[in-house]
Amino acid sequence: MNRRLEALLRDLAPQVLAGLVRRYGWFDACEDAVQEALLAAAHEWTTGDVPANPKGWLFRVAGRRLVDEIRADSARRRREQTAAALAGRPPQAWPDGAPGSEADDTLSLLFLCCHPAVTPASQVALTLRAVGGLTTEEIAAAFLLPVATMGPRISRAKAGIKAAGATFAVVRPDDEAQRLPVVLQVLYLIFNEGYTASSGPDLQRPDLAAEAIRLARVVHTRFPDDGEVAGLLALMLLTDARREARTAPDGTLVPLSAQDRDRWNAAAIEEGTRLVTGAMRSAPLGPYQIQAAIGALHCEAPATEDTDWAQIAVLYEILQTMDDNPVVLLGRAVAVAMSDSPAAGLALLDAVGEASPIRRTHRFSSTRAHLLEFVGASDAAVAAYRDAATRTANVPEQRYLREKAAALGID
Repeated sequence: MNRRLEALLRDLAPQVLAGLVRRYGWFDACEDAVQEALLAAAHEWTTGDVPANPKGWLFRVAGRRLVDEIRADSARRRREQTAAALAGRPPQAWPDGAPGSEADDTLSLLFLCCHPAVTPASQVALTLRAVGGLTTEEIAAAFLLPVATMGPRISRAKAGIKAAGATFAVVRPDDEAQRLPVVLQVLYLIFNEGYTASSGPDLQRPDLAAEAIRLARVVHTRFPDDGEVAGLLALMLLTDARREARTAPDGTLVPLSAQDRDRWNAAAIEEGTRLVTGAMRSAPLGPYQIQAAIGALHCEAPATEDTDWAQIAVLYEILQTMDDNPVVLLGRAVAVAMSDSPAAGLALLDAVGEASPIRRTHRFSSTRAHLLEFVGASDAAVAAYRDAATRTANVPEQRYLREKAAALGID
């Protein structure tokens, strides 16, 4: 299957699924029907012309598959309807009519995948499957998990939604307020995994990052005045703008200070800066906006030494008051080290309690190694770089950290 067709099917899959679920209400059965329709399209459209209305074609084929399945299982459905009647509950209605708008349907499907009955890990997996159009095999590969593990995880997520009695509908205002932060967090997690893979031979998974950006755009279309929605989309754009410069041709990690800034995506930087600037002027300040503002400051500097580290340190300090996350402290420590002194940055790291989980991550060790190198504590820096290399499963990161240790010239 060529890439254009693959991209078309991936774009249409959530729209068709959303339309079917809106019409029939059975998420798991509709999802199966859409997958069969996609397989049929992948076979037929590669040997012939793509239909004039590909979405309508997929909807009709998936609908027929679903109806066939319903008819084949009619005895079970009658038993369920009888049981529902005996319990005083009407059977679920199957409204007629065409699917709703693409934006509303995709958004409603995204909110459904982020139902509170579903665990965070399953929310990510289900969102990628139902809204992102990725196959179970692709999702499993993205997180380096066996298909035998990822498949049941997605099935449990769908079962959780069904057991909770969730239905597909335009999200009510109270549901929006409850679930929007979860939706944003899920998209943030997907983007982060795409930007720096937690493990594997590649530093980045551009497909996951691109999918997170696409979905963030859908959410922003629905909530154009929400500052944190705009902030998250801006953060993704400003961060992803550096993607091409983050690796050498052989896949080696290139740190921010050594990147060729001419390779950064100027259009993404312009859009991201415009989004975060508008959000900070017109909406209550939030963590995603602050992170995006930090990203904008990095992107507008022609070189590392020209970066406004003092302002970045202030933004991190504000961010810590909103989100007291140890990862935020790492960014603040670097900013303080660059704007004040490496010793001041190290002091912030040393204040982290021994029991803090962040101390067991490669990010803590690598940040500490970086600052130790700055103050000339080579022995300690080498030990920290080596420790960091053992704590990451991402091969390019491992290689970079080991090379940093070796470059200090200490055996």
